[in-house]
Order: sequence, then structure tokens, then C-alpha cells
Amino acid sequence: MPGIDECLLEAMRLPGARGAALVDWTSGLALGTVGEAPGGDHETTAAEAAELARLAAEHGAFSTEDDTEVSPPVEDLIVSNRDSYHLLRFVATSFDATVFLHLWLAREDGNLALARIRLGEMAERLVLG
Repeated sequence: MPGIDECLLEAMRLPGARGAALVDWTSGLALGTVGEAPGGDHETTAAEAAELARLAAEHGAFSTEDDTEVSPPVEDLIVSNRDSYHLLRFVATSFDATVFLHLWLAREDGNLALARIRLGEMAERLVLG
């Protein structure tokens, strides 16, 4: 079972990966980072991504009726722009953690479907604490 550093390094092996981070969405702090950051600053990127994650996780509009006991009810978020994709994958934990993996992919080289599958697998294996 990989820890934070191993998980982030594995994410960087995905085609088109430019940067990755593990972020606490309640505080906006990056718990680990690797590669580049959009805008050049991992901490700013983590805080801004955390706002999106918090919005999706805390509002019922993004959950289904079956998600009343699942926290957060969202598996992942995908944000795309002209040259890249941002994939935010929530990490389920046995304790009350509020973390997600943020993967930044170059649109030209990245494979969003593959990245989504692999990030989900990484989130399941990630060991925190």
C-alpha cells in the first residue's frame, strides 16, 4: 500500500501528467506535491482546488438519493480548459479525512479516461497516517 509520495510519483507516470498533489479540502493545504503547479505555486493551486472540492462535496446537488451515508458523495471532479485537464479524486478513508488527489494533465498528451481509472485505483490503495 503506497504512501503519499509513492502515490504522487505513480500519478506522474500517467501520460501527460504535469503535476499532482494530495490536498486537504477543508483547510486548502497541500499534504504532498510533485511536478509543476498551474500558475507555478502548489499552495495557491491547492487552496483554489480545495474551494471547488468543498463546493461539490458539501452540497446536495451533486449527490444521489443513495449517497446519504457516503461522505463525500462525489467520486471525482473534472475541470477542463484549452490546454489541460484537472482531475480531483476524493480519497475515502477509515477516519474522517477530507482529502483529494489533484492531477494536472496536458490535454495534448493526456488520456483523461485512463487517468480517471488509475487515480481511482491509487486513491483506494493510498495509506494515510
